[in-house]
Amino acid sequence: MPLSFRTLDLNLLRVLDAVMAEGSLTRAASSLAMTQPAVSHALRRLRESLGQELFVRTAHGMRPTPQAEALWPQVRMALASLRQLLTPGDFDPQRDAVQLRLAMADATAALLAPGLVERIERDGALVNLRLLPLTTRDPRRLLEDGEADMAVGFFPEVITNLVALGPDSHLRHARLYATRYVCVMRKDHPLAAAPLTLDAFCAAHHLLVSFSGRPHGYVDKALTALGRQRRIVLTVNQFFTAGRVVATSELLTVLPERFLLATGGQQDLLVRELPMLLEPVHVEMLWHLRKDAAPEHRWLRQQVQAAAALPR
Repeated sequence: MPLSFRTLDLNLLRVLDAVMAEGSLTRAASSLAMTQPAVSHALRRLRESLGQELFVRTAHGMRPTPQAEALWPQVRMALASLRQLLTPGDFDPQRDAVQLRLAMADATAALLAPGLVERIERDGALVNLRLLPLTTRDPRRLLEDGEADMAVGFFPEVITNLVALGPDSHLRHARLYATRYVCVMRKDHPLAAAPLTLDAFCAAHHLLVSFSGRPHGYVDKALTALGRQRRIVLTVNQFFTAGRVVATSELLTVLPERFLLATGGQQDLLVRELPMLLEPVHVEMLWHLRKDAAPEHRWLRQQVQAAAALPR
């Protein structure tokens, strides 16, 4: 029998939303103040109304079908609009003690954390922020699994994928700022006295900052396109470590210019223009659709954007 919207119990959509957001019947039942059998019964009724399977059982719990994945973003946005209309001011940072988790690299944290703390202290907010180490250029799993409320960083491949998916994506993003890659060396480095040429750059020894530990980065891709390569002596996963090593060695490194502050030793370092073209670094905040309309998450996004806009 074809689905009739007129006879559909809209409460069933709240159950679908909760199960998709929580990834578990038990957690969904808790968030809805329902029993687990009641949630199972509601899903069965919705499946019968829609005439299609929404979940399949696996060894790790309930896995949504492609039909459920396609339906959920629209359900989520509709419920969020209704919730905002009915309870527009249900979060007060001076009253509600909530914990919010942000995943970011050390350089991003060094830039944003002071401004975030300043705003929390100034406003008397009871919010507790946890900064989680970001060790990947693809934080989608962190957000989908609910391990972080937001990821902040440079995620070019992920953003390209989200733009291609459009409204079908379960993730949302917003740009915070842009910067550029520069070559960094100690102030009395032998190459400091003259503009940096491609030959000199390739002949030098290098330090690579890599969150994942991969032996090559964007610089190496650009060099490969030019038929060149460089010698990487050391790979680290922190900008602070990179700054300390470069300040006391012959190594060169390539950093986003705005991240120089995160090295903690910018007074001992010198910046030179790169002898090859690299794309700009667009730092974005990324979050899951299930957080999009939550008032405490809207507050978090506002604070992060404000902190990113502070002069450096």
